[in-house]
Amino acid sequence: MRAGETHAIMGPNGSGKSTLAYAIAGHPKYTITGGQVLLDGVDLLELSVDERARAGLFLAMQYPVEVPGVSVSNFLRSAVTAVRGEAPKLREFSKDLKNGMDALAIDSAFATRNVNEGFSGGEKKRHEILQLELLKPKIAVLDETDSGLDVDALRVVSEGVNRFRASGETGVLLITHYTRILRYVKPDFVHVFSAGKIVEEGGPELADKLEAEGYEAYTKASA
Repeated sequence: MRAGETHAIMGPNGSGKSTLAYAIAGHPKYTITGGQVLLDGVDLLELSVDERARAGLFLAMQYPVEVPGVSVSNFLRSAVTAVRGEAPKLREFSKDLKNGMDALAIDSAFATRNVNEGFSGGEKKRHEILQLELLKPKIAVLDETDSGLDVDALRVVSEGVNRFRASGETGVLLITHYTRILRYVKPDFVHVFSAGKIVEEGGPELADKLEAEGYEAYTKASA
C-alpha cells in the first residue's frame, strides 16, 4: 500500500480478514511466525501496540469495546496526546473535536458519555471515524466499518473516510463483506481473501463481480 491508495479486502465470514487486521495492529491473541509488516521501512512487528499507533497505524475495530468511566472527550484527548507526544492545547482540541462531531452528525452531548457504553452500532462506528480524523494516522485499517449501519449512517461514515483520504498522503485498508460502502469509498484495488490468503486481486470492477457472483468459487478453490 502506498500513500493515497485505498485497498479493499473482501471475503466470506471466517476467511481471516479480522485476524489479519488484529495481527497487524498487534493483538496479543495472535503470534506472527514469519514475514514483516513494514511502515515507512520500520517493521511494526518489532513494536508494541502503542508504538505502532505512534508510528502511524490506526485500527477501527469491527466490535469496539466499552470503556466505562472514561468520557469520549477525555479518551480522545488522551489518545491524541499519546500519538503526538504532547498534549494539544485545550482550546484547539475542543475546536477540532466539535468540528469532527459536527461533520459526523454527532450530538454535542456525545463528548460527555462513556466510551461506547450504551452506544448504538452507528454511534460506535461514527466514534471510530472521529478517532481517525483526530489522530490523522498514515495508514488506517478499517475492519468492517460498514457493518450494522443504516443508509444514512453509512453515508456519514463514508464521508468521514473520504475526508481522511482527501490529502492524498494516507492509505486505507478497508475490510468488508459487501460492496455497498465501496459505492461511497472508491477503492483503487480489491483483494479477495479466502482461507487466510489473497486468492485474487483486481480493480474496483472485481467488487462488482463479487456482488454478482458471490464468494462460492473462491471458497471451493480454497477448499
